[in-house]
Formats: sequence, C-alpha cells, structure tokens
Amino acid sequence: MGMFGIIAVLLCLTAAFSWVNYKFLRLPSAIGLMLVSLALSFSLLLIGVIWPGIPFVARTEALVRSVDFNRTLMVGMLSFLLFAGSLQVDLGRLLRQKWRVLSFATFGVIASTFIIGSLMYHVLALLGTGMSYIYCLLFGAIVSPTDPIAVMGILKKAGAPESLETKITGESLFNDGVGVVVFIAILGVIEGGGPGGHPGGLPAIAMLFVTEALGGFVFGLALGYMGFHVLKGVDDYQVELLITLAMVTGGYALAMALHISGPIAMVVAGLMIGNHGRWFAMSERTRERLDMFWEFVDEVLNSVLFVLIGLELMVINLEARSLLMGLIAVPVGLIARFVSLGIPIRALSLFSRFTPGALKVMTWGGLRGGISVALALSLPLVPERSLILTMTYIIVVFSIVVQGLTLKYLLK
Repeated sequence: MGMFGIIAVLLCLTAAFSWVNYKFLRLPSAIGLMLVSLALSFSLLLIGVIWPGIPFVARTEALVRSVDFNRTLMVGMLSFLLFAGSLQVDLGRLLRQKWRVLSFATFGVIASTFIIGSLMYHVLALLGTGMSYIYCLLFGAIVSPTDPIAVMGILKKAGAPESLETKITGESLFNDGVGVVVFIAILGVIEGGGPGGHPGGLPAIAMLFVTEALGGFVFGLALGYMGFHVLKGVDDYQVELLITLAMVTGGYALAMALHISGPIAMVVAGLMIGNHGRWFAMSERTRERLDMFWEFVDEVLNSVLFVLIGLELMVINLEARSLLMGLIAVPVGLIARFVSLGIPIRALSLFSRFTPGALKVMTWGGLRGGISVALALSLPLVPERSLILTMTYIIVVFSIVVQGLTLKYLLK
C-alpha cells in the first residue's frame, strides 16, 4: 500500500475510534483512542491464533509493519506537536519555574536513566534474562523522558494547580529533547565506542550533549526571533499561518541537518511565537486563527499518534517472559522517577516552596508515550531489541491508561 493509502487508513481508523470513544467511553481523547486501538489489535491477534491464516489479519499486521513509527513521529509529527503544545504555554509562568524545570529535564532524565539501567541490570540477571549493562542504560534512556504530547492533553482536564501544571508541562516539553540526546550518546557508545560510532569516551558524550541541547536552544531562539520580525511586518492571517508552518518544517529540517536538537528548537521557537509574537506581532483576528489552526493540528496528529501506539501491539513480542519483564519494569520506572525528581525537589525546597504533594503527583503524572516507542523501534536488529521494545511498550501502555486515568483522583 502506498503512502496515501496508509494515511487514508489511519485517518479513517482515527475518526472511527474517536466516534466510539465519544459515544460510549467518554474518556480523555488520548486514553480512549489508545484503548480502542489496543482492543482492535488484541482482537485481531486472538482471531489469528484461533483461526490461523486469515488474510485480513495478515494484511493488517503487514500494514502496521509498513509504517515506520520512528520516522513518522520523530521526523514527521513531533515538530508540529511540540510547536503546537508550546504555543499554549505561558512563558512568564515557565520562567518563574525555570530552575525547577531545568533540573527536572536534565538531572532528572540522566539520573533516571542510570537508576533504571542499574536496577533492571540486576533484576534481569536475577531472573536469568541477562542483558549487558550498556543496553540496560539504553532502555533507561528510552523510558526516562516523559511525553509532552500525553501529559498536556490529560493535565488540561485534570485540574492541576497552576504552578504544578507549569512544572510538569515545562519538564515534559524539554526532557524529551534531553532524553533523545542521552539515547543517541549511549547508542553511539554501543555501536562504536563513542558518540556517532567514534571512540571518545565521556568527553565526547558531554560534547555531544552540549552541542545537541544547547545548539537546539540557541537555534530555537534565533528561529523564534526571526519569525517574530517577519510576522510583525505582515497583517494577513493566512500569510502568518504559512510563516509559522514554514518555521516548523524548515526549522526542524535545518536543525536535523545541523545535528542539533530539533525538539528543543521547536519548543523554544513555539514559546517565543506563542508569547512575544502573539502579543506584539499579531492582530486579534490572527491570534484567534493561529490558536484554532494549531489546536486542530495538535488534536489530529495527537489522535493519529495514539491510534498508532495501540496498533503497534500487533508487532510486539508477547512471550510470557518478555511480558513479565515489562511488568517488573513498570515499578522500576516509577521508583526511578520518584528518586530522580525527589533529589532536586529536596535541594530546591531549601530556597523555594513546592505545592504539597508535588513529588507524588509529578511521579505519577510522568506519562511515557510515543517518543519512547519511537526510540525503541529505532534500535538496530540486535538480540536485545525485542525485549527492550516489549518492556517499553508495557510501560507506555501502563502510564497512559492506568496513570492517565487515575491522575485526577490523585490530584484531588
């Protein structure tokens, strides 16, 4: 099936699942769509077991395998989703929480990577499913970043306090870029003794981290500043929307070509346009159209993404041992998040006050999503890939369905 056919099938499924969720489930969009998609995938797998050789099941599985989830999300959808999400974030509130967000998105991700990697290394060895320490660290890097796409959609309806919502949203917007950089660095060590397949040890890893993260931040500032001045000289909402689209597509492509963090660049550019650009370069009519357009883009791509996550069940290894390892990885991930956030919160509490229960809510509200699945699917075909993918998928499903559905009760 060609690209147009795949897009048509995904959009039709998304529309159908959205109708089912709206009519019967009444769940938050991300959770409802993924549950319906999971139910369809599980039903097809069950039919394939009971009546082997049914062509429809085989064709559906082939369709799912034909979708390059990693490229679809990391190259196609992520730039739009991050830009759209950051447009809605109040920069003033975020700046008031800047040191907290920065510590969570950097120290938190790195500490969580090592905690998950170390714990899973010992757990897997204890259960006789050996995996080298470096691959355990790679798994930690995959599941440590929280997904802004999943988090923001649920927080909007959960009624979180303003300061807590800002911390969780800000952390989620930035830590996926940091998580991708950590993942690239560890994978580079595996493939060739250093980042990019070249030996270099810790100095090279540190340099890669600084280049990717800081480079993405600076590039995002420059992109947002340039976009602001171009928008300021135009008073036609159609032209201005095209300019923001060009910023996202062209900016993300250029960031990848420069080998800097495209996700961080999109977040920074979106924050600038959504705050400074919104009030000093746009008319009221343009602001309304801008919000409507990017909210629509966000909703559509978000919906397709969670349908895709549910459909990926058809290509996941469902062996009992892999499922058991995935179930064990769930509490390991929660422990790692609790500790990696608890250390900076305890340190920062000496200078500022946190919302009561902030650590508990941020631990439980750290939802994993499409970015983790995409990183796992991007792994080379090594023996460890199957187990890492299954464990990642179980953590993602648990976090979105269980944590996502119960977050509002924890907040209350």
